[in-house]
Amino acid sequence: YADTDLAIHFRQPTIHAMVLFVSEQTSIARQLHRGVEIAEQNQKFDETGVGKPQEIRDTDVDPASAAKRYRIFKEQTWDALQSLKEIYHYHFIHAEGDIRDVEANILEELRYQSSLELDPRTYDRVRSIPVAEEITIHARQELVKRLDSYALHHSDLFDAVIGLVEEKMMPEIKRHALTGMARISTEDAVFDDPLASSMLIDVFSERGYTAMIDTQINRIPQRVDPESGNIEYLELSVYRIQIGFEGSSIRRGR
Repeated sequence: YADTDLAIHFRQPTIHAMVLFVSEQTSIARQLHRGVEIAEQNQKFDETGVGKPQEIRDTDVDPASAAKRYRIFKEQTWDALQSLKEIYHYHFIHAEGDIRDVEANILEELRYQSSLELDPRTYDRVRSIPVAEEITIHARQELVKRLDSYALHHSDLFDAVIGLVEEKMMPEIKRHALTGMARISTEDAVFDDPLASSMLIDVFSERGYTAMIDTQINRIPQRVDPESGNIEYLELSVYRIQIGFEGSSIRRGR
């Protein structure tokens, strides 16, 4: 049915990563319980010859070894498991209960997720666009890196942008303190360098504002060619900047 109108009713299979997580206390208890069960099974084998003997590991009988095994998991394996989020549908399952409860948790999670998942073909098309959380989670660290880079490698341009903010923009922003929104237009040549716009946005972001900037090209007629009739224009760039911040609350007397 792949090439028919019914294709949407036939979902392609998907791969899921299921991570079952328990506390250290539960992990140690389960490891030691495993040792008890193996010891009982090996005893039955010795007495009856039925079954197959199993090896008892240090973690099955020694609480310290069991705790060390859990610690190694948290320190060395946990991060690797979480990296699977980038490849598969990733599910974190609370596995403190008995087997039936854990199985129920897994099935419930899969039933819920299956109703939300995109078809793999659709997902492959949109996955190159990062989700908002991925962009914002490290936004502050990236902002700091950019600002430091401006100061170290583009010092003159950075100073010019900061000077423009201090001398020409802040007075206008202060006049709009009650509204929390200021719109400023400028033709300052500093923005002829595209990096200046990024600097402006980052400077305001670091100081707690939200800033947006766009460029409008105005074409001003200069002369008309008498032979061809073509009009020559002078292009002027106007930079429109919008600054947002939390406005002041007006308190009324009682």
